[in-house]
Amino acid sequence: MKAICFFLAEGFEEVEALLPLDILRRGGLDVRTVSVTGDRIVKGAHQVPVVADLLFEDLAADEVEMIVLPGGMPGAVNLDAHAGLDALVRSAAAAGQPMAAICAAPLVYGKRGLLNGKKATCYPGFESYLEGADCTGRMVETDGNFVTGKGPGAAAEFGFTLLQRLAGADKAAEVKQGMLWAE
Repeated sequence: MKAICFFLAEGFEEVEALLPLDILRRGGLDVRTVSVTGDRIVKGAHQVPVVADLLFEDLAADEVEMIVLPGGMPGAVNLDAHAGLDALVRSAAAAGQPMAAICAAPLVYGKRGLLNGKKATCYPGFESYLEGADCTGRMVETDGNFVTGKGPGAAAEFGFTLLQRLAGADKAAEVKQGMLWAE
C-alpha cells in the first residue's frame, strides 16, 4: 500500500514535519514517518523526540506515494547525506512522483539538479543550493511535481497545499474549517 512518507533525520524542524503531517492525516491520507537514523526515535532540532512509524531500512520504494522532507538544521544536511534516500529521491524524480520539501530541505532536490528550471522557495540563505531554480521567496511554491516551502512559518500553508494537491480543494477546505484555521 502506497503512503506519503515524511523522512526524519536528527535535527529536523519539528513544526515543519508534524503540522503538515497532522493536516494530511486529518484529511484521511495514509501518511508515515520514516527514520533515516537507524533508530525509530528521532530527535528534532529543538530536542523533541518523535517516534517514527518505521525505519528507512524497512521501507520498500514501491510503498512511497510521495516524498516529504522537513527542513531544520542539521536535519536537512543529514537527509542530504543519506545514500538510501538519495537513491529513492532520484528514482522518484525519474518516475515523476510528487515530491515536497520545506525550509532548508529543498537543498536535497536542488543539489541533484531536480529543481532546475522550476519555481521553488526555501529558507533565506539556502537559495544557492537550489541549482537552476527560480527562487521566488514565496511561502509555498508549486511547480510540476514539486512543492517547496519557505520555513517554519509556512508549515500550515505547506500542509494545506499538499492536502489540496493530493485530496482536492474541498477536502483542504474541510480540514481548515475543522481546525478553525483562519485564512
